[in-house]
Amino acid sequence: MTSGTFSLDGQTFDVDNNVWVAGDGTECVVLDAPHDVPAILDVVASRRVRAIIATHAHDDHVRVAPELAAATGAPVLLHPADLPVWRLTHPTLDPDGELSDGQEIAVGGTVLTVLHTPGHSPGSCCLYGAGLGAVFTGDTLFAGGPGATGRSFSDFGTIIASIRDRLLTLPDDTVVHPGHGDSTTVAAEAPALPGWIARGH
Repeated sequence: MTSGTFSLDGQTFDVDNNVWVAGDGTECVVLDAPHDVPAILDVVASRRVRAIIATHAHDDHVRVAPELAAATGAPVLLHPADLPVWRLTHPTLDPDGELSDGQEIAVGGTVLTVLHTPGHSPGSCCLYGAGLGAVFTGDTLFAGGPGATGRSFSDFGTIIASIRDRLLTLPDDTVVHPGHGDSTTVAAEAPALPGWIARGH
């Protein structure tokens, strides 16, 4: 976990972000690069970083991505639909590569499948590791409900559809590792879907 700020639409908030590192003892990928390069490098240790995967481009998920890329030699990958959001933080830099729905990223003996889950932002993505029994959801799904949709580039109906069609269809025992807060499971979150929909209307 790293701590810093999130800024959008003229407001700034203090936030704690989860940074997930997936792989084995030799190589890994880093999911999001929010605030603190040394803290991330401490977790990476001597492993080769194959990629820095941005679940979405809000500043509290990509602020230090270029610096982390320079330190590790790894490319920063982002879904192209989030480029307008990325440019709010990095107006003169582009990500190194793109994420696409269904893309498979092999690392450390496992495979992460990219699930495009728009709603929190247009290019939000989750990374599903079937072999890990886990999905890394960024800010799409948390313990207790969907990510925020009250700011620019977000849409409530879209995030609900993403969660319903792409995440709650995963095996019930899939562990959900979000970008903030505690982990949960698909089985724990699925029963609340009708209530989330009702609150959105």
